[in-house]
Amino acid sequence: MNNEIDDMDRAFLARAVELSRERMRAGKGGPFGAVIARDGKVLAEGANEVTSAKDPTAHAEVVAIRRACEAVDDFSLAGATIYASCEPCPMCLASIYWARIGRIVFANTREQAAAIGFDDAFLYAEVPKPISQRAIPTLHEGSAMADAVFAEWMEMEDKIKY
Repeated sequence: MNNEIDDMDRAFLARAVELSRERMRAGKGGPFGAVIARDGKVLAEGANEVTSAKDPTAHAEVVAIRRACEAVDDFSLAGATIYASCEPCPMCLASIYWARIGRIVFANTREQAAAIGFDDAFLYAEVPKPISQRAIPTLHEGSAMADAVFAEWMEMEDKIKY
């Protein structure tokens, strides 16, 4: 993957920013947009739909990933680049990694997002904490049934690894 930004990157990034503006002005969600492209072609676009879809996971990057995976009929977006109007939050970053997207190009930083009320610092700080120290009480209860499901998965010969 290319580690430098070129004119095509700038054009796709400009589209992500324009999506953020369009959807924000339409009252559909926060000021965030994303475009996923591979081999110079757009696979999908997404904009923040958190408030309009009443879905806290409907961030621009996640919406674009869902649409791109549907468009290519695969859960892997290997070889693609995601262009985001803002630095991806922890949830979006994890989704980008799970989708195997190879490159991220973004415009606004997380510090700029925090300055307008979208502060992810708490989430970035929570993730590396031991479970017992996180803000949301998280309890572990081992389960023989759950262990059996994992064991069955390991034995399946026709599973699709991801």
